[in-house]
Amino acid sequence: MTDRIEVAATELRPLLEEFIMWARANAPGSDPELVGPAALWHRLAFSPDLGTWKRADLRNLLLDRMPKVVEDPDAAADGMLPAVDAYLTFLSQTGRLAEGSDSLADLQAELDDVEDEFVDLMEDLLDDDDGDDDGDGETGDLGDFEPFADELADLDTIRLRPDSELAAAARRVPLVAMARDLALWVGSGRRVGEETLLSDAEVEEALTAVGLPRPETDGSIAEAVPYLWNIWNLAVDLEFLQPGEASTVAVQDDTSEWPFDDDEDVLDAWMLGLHSVDYGDPELDDDDLTMALAGLTRGLLVRLLLAGGSRELGELTQDLADAAADLDELGADAWEAAGDPLAPAVDWLVGYGMVEVQGKMLSLTPLGTEGVVHLVDDADIELDARPAIESMSAHELLALSAELPEEEADAEFAAWMRLREPGRAAEELLEAAAEDESDALIRVQAASVVGTLGEDAVPAWQEALKQPSLRPYAATHLSQLGVEGAPEPTPDDTHWLILDMWTISAGLGRSEFVSSLRDIGPEMVNDLLEVIWKIPHAHVEELLDLISQVHPDKQIAKTARRALFKARSTT
Repeated sequence: MTDRIEVAATELRPLLEEFIMWARANAPGSDPELVGPAALWHRLAFSPDLGTWKRADLRNLLLDRMPKVVEDPDAAADGMLPAVDAYLTFLSQTGRLAEGSDSLADLQAELDDVEDEFVDLMEDLLDDDDGDDDGDGETGDLGDFEPFADELADLDTIRLRPDSELAAAARRVPLVAMARDLALWVGSGRRVGEETLLSDAEVEEALTAVGLPRPETDGSIAEAVPYLWNIWNLAVDLEFLQPGEASTVAVQDDTSEWPFDDDEDVLDAWMLGLHSVDYGDPELDDDDLTMALAGLTRGLLVRLLLAGGSRELGELTQDLADAAADLDELGADAWEAAGDPLAPAVDWLVGYGMVEVQGKMLSLTPLGTEGVVHLVDDADIELDARPAIESMSAHELLALSAELPEEEADAEFAAWMRLREPGRAAEELLEAAAEDESDALIRVQAASVVGTLGEDAVPAWQEALKQPSLRPYAATHLSQLGVEGAPEPTPDDTHWLILDMWTISAGLGRSEFVSSLRDIGPEMVNDLLEVIWKIPHAHVEELLDLISQVHPDKQIAKTARRALFKARSTT
C-alpha cells in the first residue's frame, strides 16, 4: 500500500502544484493544502484517472474515506469542502475534468448535499479526540511557538526599525531578486509539464537565469534542484508568478520593477514571502525523517528572538538537536542523517535578509526581527513589539498608548515629544486626531496631551477649529489660554465633549457606562437627552440606543428612546 501511495502522490504532485498557483488568483478564500489528501484518496480508492469524478465517488470519498484519514478534523470541517469545490472548478476550467465525469454543477450540488453530514462527522472526530485526551496531547513541530508563549510575553519591549530602513534592507534581499529573475525567465506564458513543471533543458536555463550551479547527477536534473523549486515557490508567494490558461504560468506585469520605489510596496511584497522561512527546513530522502525536523527554521528564529537577537551557533545547534530528539522518536536519527541540519535553514534565512553570521555568532537583522514578530503575531501569541520612537507617527503613538497602562503611556509620550518642538508635536497630534471622526478615544488622548503644551500649541488649536470633531476641544483650550479673538465654547461644544466621554465609557463595558451615567445624576441625564440628539456625532444614535437599554430608571430609558427616534428622523 505504501508503494501505491507514493506512486499516486508522485502522479498528483504536478497537478496539485498548478492548482495551488491557480487557487491564489481564482479561489483565494480556499485552503489548497486541504485538497491533497482528498485528491490522493480519490486516486487510490475510486479512479486511476485523475480527471474522472463522479457524484457517488465524491460522496463516498468525503463521508466514508476522509473521516478515516483526515489529520485535522477542525480544519477539514471549516475548509475541506470549499477546497474540493475550488479543485473541481480548477479541473473544469483547465479542461482536466475528463469525459465520463459528472458535470461541475452536479459535483457542486453533491458537495452541498453532503456538507452537513461531513461537518457532523468531523465534529464527531473532534469529540472523540477530546474524550481520548489524557493530558498528553499531540505536540507540534520544532516551529511551534506556543511552548514559548510565556517567555515571549515576558520579553522586554522590542523596538522595530523604521519602515524606510526595513524597506532599504528588503530591496537588497538576494532571494527576492532570484525569484524575480526566475519569473522574468518564465515569461508571459510558459507551459508546465504534468510530471515535472519544467523539462531538464528548461531547468538548466532556469538555473542560469537565477545564478545557481548545475548539479552533478546521473538522473533527472529536475529532481536534483530542490533549491530552485523553493525559489519557484517563493516567486509564487511573492506573486511574481501566476497561473495562466491551459497549463501555463506567467510573470506578473510589475515583476520587472522590483525593487519597487515605494517603501510600503517593498515591505508588502517581502511580507508575502515571509512564510518561505519553512523552505529552509532540511529535506531528506526519508519522508519520516524530514517530518521529524519540520519547523526547524522557525524554531531557530524564535530562539534567537528569545535570546535578544543573537546566539552562539554551536550552542543553538545543540539546543535544537535536543529539542528534535525530545519532540520525535526519530528526531535524533533525522538530525544525524541531515549532517548539518542548520545549514539549509541559515542559508535560506541569510538569503531572505533575516539573519547574519559573524564568526561563531548568528544574529537577527532588523528585517529578521520584524519578520519573527509578524510570525509570532500570526500565531496569536502576545508580544510587546513597538515601532522605534523616532519613527512612530502621531497616530501610531496615540493608538499604542490607548492600550498601555497610564505610566507606560506617559513614558511613550515623553520620549516621542523630546524629538519634536512643542508646536510641531501639537500639530501632528491634532492632525492624527482628525483622521477618524468616529475615534473618540484617539481624539480625547490627543487633546489631553496637546493641552499640556500651553501657548506653544495655540497655532495648532487655531487650525483645529476648522475640524468639527476637534472644534469643541480647540475652543475650550483657546478660551482657557485667553487667546484674543478665540471663539467661546458653545453648549453644542459641551454636548460633543460629553458624547465623546460617553463613547469611551461605553467601550469599557456596560457596567462602566451605567456607572458614568449615575455619576452625572438622573436629572442631568434627562436634560441632556432632550438636546443631545441634535449633535451630529458619529455615535449619538448608538449611545441613545444603549441608554434606552441599560439605564435602570425607566423614565430616562423612555426619554432615550424618544431622543433616538428624533435623531434617526433627522438623518
